[in-house]
Amino acid sequence: MTTSELPLILAGPWLRHTHTEGATLMFVTSRPLASKAGVRLWSLQASDSSRPVDTMALFSSDRVSTQHLPLGEHCFLYCVCIDHALSPGQRYGYDIVEGEQSLFAADEALLYRDHSAPSLGWQSQLGSVWHGSCRKPHCDGADALVRADQEWASRLQTGAAAPDVLLMTGDQIYADDVAGPFLYAIHQLIERLGLHDENWQGADVSNLKDLLQHDECYYQRPKLLPDDSAGRDLSDVFFQGARKPIFTSVGADNHLIALAEIVAMYLLVWSDVPWQLVDIDTPPSVLTDLQRLRYDKELSVVKAFAQGLSSVRRVMAHVPSYMIFDDHDVTDDWNLTRGWEEAAYGNPFSRRIIGNALVGYWLFQGWGNQPDTFGETLELAQQALTQRGPYQQAELIEHLVDYDGWHFVLETQPPIMMLDTRTHRWRSESSSGKPSGLMDWERLSELQHQLIDHQQVLLVSPAPIFGVKLIEVVQRVFTFFGHPLMVDAENWMAHPGAANVLLNIFRHRKTPPQFIVLSGDVHYSFTYDVELKRRQDGPKILQITASGLKNTFPAQLLHWFDRCNRWLYASRSPLNWFTKRRSMRIRQRFPQPNPERRTLLNGCGLGELVLADEIDDMTVKVLLADGTDVHFPPRGEKEYR
Repeated sequence: MTTSELPLILAGPWLRHTHTEGATLMFVTSRPLASKAGVRLWSLQASDSSRPVDTMALFSSDRVSTQHLPLGEHCFLYCVCIDHALSPGQRYGYDIVEGEQSLFAADEALLYRDHSAPSLGWQSQLGSVWHGSCRKPHCDGADALVRADQEWASRLQTGAAAPDVLLMTGDQIYADDVAGPFLYAIHQLIERLGLHDENWQGADVSNLKDLLQHDECYYQRPKLLPDDSAGRDLSDVFFQGARKPIFTSVGADNHLIALAEIVAMYLLVWSDVPWQLVDIDTPPSVLTDLQRLRYDKELSVVKAFAQGLSSVRRVMAHVPSYMIFDDHDVTDDWNLTRGWEEAAYGNPFSRRIIGNALVGYWLFQGWGNQPDTFGETLELAQQALTQRGPYQQAELIEHLVDYDGWHFVLETQPPIMMLDTRTHRWRSESSSGKPSGLMDWERLSELQHQLIDHQQVLLVSPAPIFGVKLIEVVQRVFTFFGHPLMVDAENWMAHPGAANVLLNIFRHRKTPPQFIVLSGDVHYSFTYDVELKRRQDGPKILQITASGLKNTFPAQLLHWFDRCNRWLYASRSPLNWFTKRRSMRIRQRFPQPNPERRTLLNGCGLGELVLADEIDDMTVKVLLADGTDVHFPPRGEKEYR
């Protein structure tokens, strides 16, 4: 495959960190850009529309910082940081030009009606935000990011207020749960783009080439993944001794292993262009008859997902996005218990799998959040990801496994604090099988210091801080009997130390009087109002969970959880005294429309929060992928108006 036969832009642009002094663009090309390429940025305000377009050199320029990494023979990831003051409230057209060729403005798929180029904007005083998590390509539901594109287009036409940022709060990919047709597309894309091989230790197969030729490459990867003794004990109880891998996802049949697979997946979940280079209609010949039946069942869902990606690519080119990982970005139950960590990181093969997912997360998610903070990481990546391959990423993996700067703060008003609840766990000292706290004492102390003197703050926690009590009780029961992995028993209240410190932060008199907590993870959506009992000056807390973008909870099971939770944990229920949140008054908001008076919303959707000075004046809603809006008005309002 020659470069001339491939589209120049394979993915992107993705508009990432955007602030008063500039913006960050990320995109992927099939060849390196020419040294004379440039960035064009211009105001779209009516008074400035006739101003000549300003072209800044892409390379060797004081006004543009450009880094690119060769991920394969025909795959180059670019991170372009533009140093140009942005006026709040204005929008700016942008483009990359190479000679006389326009890379973005000439791509009609990226443009909204009556617009001549992709655009960006910056607003220090947040008006509204979009947020969501859990986007699984083969979930049999519509993609809420497609709805986001439709909503953005509509608001541009009507002049309605559009969100200032898109916060992706976890599980942007499912590295541990991949459909057969999607994995087949990944492997074809690896070949078309010349993504590199790598070598690893501790497994029956030692490189990507051998993996792709192995009989168990499709739908049988648990047989290739490493074992964990704790996992085998779990299996003896529940599965009559069946083999249990370290990687505990129920969908691990096609768990990604190689870095090239991770890279290809990111391209395929965020861009329609790579799908033009693959053909998944005919399954791989190695599949058995039963596997072919499963493949055919998954095929229509995966193809429907791919058809919506032009919309996803367009909206991500216009809305600044910030991302934080949750478990499926790496693997299910990632760092759930101390025992899991000891088994996973102590095995060279599982350590490589986790490390490859972390490399992919940094490349496509973490890097764009705060590009200036990753100097050492970038140097190691440049050494590891050579143009001619194979990848030599062992040192980069060790650096990322130990990295302690994934969390970050956006200097907006109110500030946005994105929490890393995965790599700074408060590990149980009493038992290796008990769930770890989502953040350790040191990180929680740092968080408390960051919160001081703010009046209002947006706190992004991938898992809800205040979850559904009944579900947390079920998780606690499984944990008591030694099986937290069976129910993903990770919530803020599962670890006494982390829970008490976090609740004390809310009680502290110097922390903000208003908290807005944005979360995902659980595959359903809900909103709580939380206050301290017997404290007139205590903070108001608005807990908003929007999940998932393309994932849902089993409908009948959620119905009974919702009903039983409202019965058992009503406001005057004595059972509340047995929870760690007994000093908190938690009021559930009822979504509207809501003929069945449920508090838990099940459906693929994108959360939207319109901010105000007071929490009760804020608008909370979920934009469902089917085109409807569901509002969560404060309690006491008969209906949303």
